[in-house]
Amino acid sequence: MQDYRGYGEPPSGYPWPPPPRPRRRALGCFTHLLVAVLAAALGAGLVAAFYNAGNSSQPGSSALPSPLPSGAVPSPGSGGSGAPASEKTILSRVEPGLVVINSTIQYQSEQGAGTGMVISSDGLVLTNNHVIENSTKLTATVAATGRTYPAAVVGYDTTGDVALIRLQGASGLHRVPVGESAAVKAGSAVLAMGNAEGQGTIVPAPGRVTGLNQTVTASDQGGTISTETLHGMIETNADIVPGDSGGPLANASGEVIGMDTAGSGGGGGFTFPQQGQQQAGFAIPIDTALAVAHQIAAGKSSSTITIGYPPFIGIYIGQGSDPNPSDQAAQQQQSNPFGGFGGFGGGGSQSCYTSDSGLTAPSNIAPVSAGALIIGVICNSPAQAAGITAGSVITAIDGQAVGAPDSLAAIMASHHPGETITVTWVSPSGQRTTGNIGLAAGPPL
Repeated sequence: MQDYRGYGEPPSGYPWPPPPRPRRRALGCFTHLLVAVLAAALGAGLVAAFYNAGNSSQPGSSALPSPLPSGAVPSPGSGGSGAPASEKTILSRVEPGLVVINSTIQYQSEQGAGTGMVISSDGLVLTNNHVIENSTKLTATVAATGRTYPAAVVGYDTTGDVALIRLQGASGLHRVPVGESAAVKAGSAVLAMGNAEGQGTIVPAPGRVTGLNQTVTASDQGGTISTETLHGMIETNADIVPGDSGGPLANASGEVIGMDTAGSGGGGGFTFPQQGQQQAGFAIPIDTALAVAHQIAAGKSSSTITIGYPPFIGIYIGQGSDPNPSDQAAQQQQSNPFGGFGGFGGGGSQSCYTSDSGLTAPSNIAPVSAGALIIGVICNSPAQAAGITAGSVITAIDGQAVGAPDSLAAIMASHHPGETITVTWVSPSGQRTTGNIGLAAGPPL
């Protein structure tokens, strides 16, 4: 979650005067996918997304979503007065429907922070998938009241970077006023808002739309370099910074027309574009985001949308279609990729792990020619309780052969938390075991 924003004077022609934004601190960071904030146990580390400058315009616009029969999720154009307003007025209209999201990441002391938008009075909140990705605990604080709620994941779309969470026990919440992103035009004045740098408050940033239907490639530096490509994005020169992910991009009438998602920049740590480089932020059109929210709220999963939490065994595995465990170990040692399910990378000689940081492939590997190599086991997980250890190789699930990490992930995709599966694995000493393992609810992927 890494987004880098530059400074610089905003362009002229706004209907409101731009206020000074709080000065940002250049701190070390543990980077992750797209705009968000991470704080380690000691000191705060900032993360966000940076984009590939080779983004290009795409023709067409997203279709307007149809509302759910229950009306639980708003439709585009369902809020706002339609009259131009001052920045203060826009903020007062939108901020009552905003929340600050805090998460625990990957069974560690690291904490993530982002922003969310309330879209139903009983606690449905729209945000980016990368804000809740890999989270093992979520809370959300209503910015206007300071009240904090535990939150649960309703569902998420990994390819579109959209997620829906629910604030547990919430009622009577203010919804954000929603506009129509299909009606947005280049040059329109906008106001981006969010939990800038994880300060716990909503900070506004004025700008204007500089491009429509943009394709952008955002990079993840969370230990490896991986990318995801987002389409149909609204481009803006509003100063979108780490922590703003999931926050609103509002028009001059105080209606939300996009969801802040990524910003420009590059390099390790918290950096800014070089002087003279035009800053750029990107927002998912609210029409697109609400269409996904409608589908999630209706409980309709798809090849890209996951409802609820994924099944969790508690193992670190590699990636790829190579069935040979020795090759998997070599690849893991070389690239140390995050991947698999119920884990985020891995390896080593400890009996169990709470972090993927610095893990390497095990030196002792089960003497089999095919299967998914277990790089490490998460402490207090179903896998550890079953006696599975690093270096073991899973060869079958419910009697179905497992030939590689990718095939194991595909098999697990058809299961759900609470189910019991039969797992066959071979230990590094060559002992073959078949046992029943109950699946827990895992962190969103």
